[in-house]
Amino acid sequence: MLKQILSKLPKKVPKSDPSDTTRSDSGNPTSFGNVFQCTNVGTAISSKLNVVKRVSSAVFPASMGAGVEAVDPHLSFKDVSNAQKQNMFISKLSFCCSVYDMSDPDRNCSELDLKRQTLTELVDFVSSGSARFTEPAISAMCKMCASNLFRDFPPKFRSSSTGGETADEEPIFDPAWSHLQVVYDLLLQFINHNSLDVKLAKMYLDHAFILRLLDLFDSEDPRERDSLKAILHRIYGKFLAHRLFIRKSVSNIIYRFVFETERHNGIAELLEIFGSIISGFALPLKEEHRTFLWRVLIPLHKPKSVGIYHQQLTYCVVQFIDKDPKLASTVIKGLLKYWPVTNSQKELMFLSELEELLEMTSMVEFQKIMVPLFRRIGGCLNSSHYQVAERAHLLWNNEHILNLITHNRQVILPLIFSALVRNTQNHWNQAVLNLTKNIRKMISQMDEDLALACQHNLEEEDLKSVAEAERRRITWERLEAAANVQSVVGDILVPIKSAACSVAC
Repeated sequence: MLKQILSKLPKKVPKSDPSDTTRSDSGNPTSFGNVFQCTNVGTAISSKLNVVKRVSSAVFPASMGAGVEAVDPHLSFKDVSNAQKQNMFISKLSFCCSVYDMSDPDRNCSELDLKRQTLTELVDFVSSGSARFTEPAISAMCKMCASNLFRDFPPKFRSSSTGGETADEEPIFDPAWSHLQVVYDLLLQFINHNSLDVKLAKMYLDHAFILRLLDLFDSEDPRERDSLKAILHRIYGKFLAHRLFIRKSVSNIIYRFVFETERHNGIAELLEIFGSIISGFALPLKEEHRTFLWRVLIPLHKPKSVGIYHQQLTYCVVQFIDKDPKLASTVIKGLLKYWPVTNSQKELMFLSELEELLEMTSMVEFQKIMVPLFRRIGGCLNSSHYQVAERAHLLWNNEHILNLITHNRQVILPLIFSALVRNTQNHWNQAVLNLTKNIRKMISQMDEDLALACQHNLEEEDLKSVAEAERRRITWERLEAAANVQSVVGDILVPIKSAACSVAC
């Protein structure tokens, strides 16, 4: 009976071999940069499929993701079965996380060539449609892009000019661009991939990732900024949850540029992105979008380097007015607020932008700003810089602007008539003189009585100014005479006081 009971008890398990224990422990999943995990490949699979094997931790970590087998990244996709291609895709992404200093003369060129070859294989694999972006693949992709792209720019690559790269400067090209270009191409294909799960991808393409991506817009290399422009625009279009964050982050970059540093290389590219974003705004415009116009776009007219991005800035402003024509007066007021005083080249840009804005301005909005506007235009008509004066005169060649002036001539002509008369009398440039004569002739044909009245008022003002100048001259002569008398009296009184003091002593 006792033997029967003992026979039913479980037998003692024999102590396993130390090598088996080690092999068993090594099979447990371990972490890799808090990004993804995997298990080691068993010896049975290695014998069954020769191309799948355990990779050294120096090349690739022992674990990639739950249930994912590590595949030698040095192999080609053609050398593995379809079942192993996804694992190899992740292995190659991790292999490309290694970053090399391209400015180091002692770098290993063979490793660089191998990395570039691997990156090119990845681009071809993704473009072929064979890649499946599971969570481990998305995580590995984001980690690889972050390792290669996110970096701090050395101060020596910064431009010494006020606004960053200018039209007169030669662009600085990054020596690592041969690798960076392929990474950017891969990131763009990843974002554009039709099977990408946006809800899953936004866990890795998060706010921190986007902020680091925006920091790269300050790159000196224009090729990198163009790639970033395409990528950020696609992220904005595909990840709806990130749109508000992107708009606020770009606004902060522009705030810092306008009001603090006035140094940034990527303002033009950021404005190009926003040009297409603004064209997609729904009507009526949200208050947030109106605030962006007034607090972000209008102050961008202030920096000296506005010429670098003025074309893109004008396009953004025009898009706003195209969406809501009632914003025209607000924009023109902002333009007058930042109108340059001594920078003639900047003034030419403002006049060109002003013409585009006035072409889209309705009569009601025009009447709100026509007085301060034509006071400023009058000053431009009378400018000693012939290009500024010539550009201001050419506003009359625009039919829409001429129509606005004609309907409001009773207010506008008195504001500019004196500038035209001064040009006729004093301006040194013959082309400006000819344009002035044409405008005066146009005004006479428009309203001869008003032109004569303006001429009469100007003559009266000239007489008054002459009389006022004569009164000032007489007043100054009297003051000078009185000062001379006091001076003479003072010279006489000083010796008398000196003699009286000597007698008293």
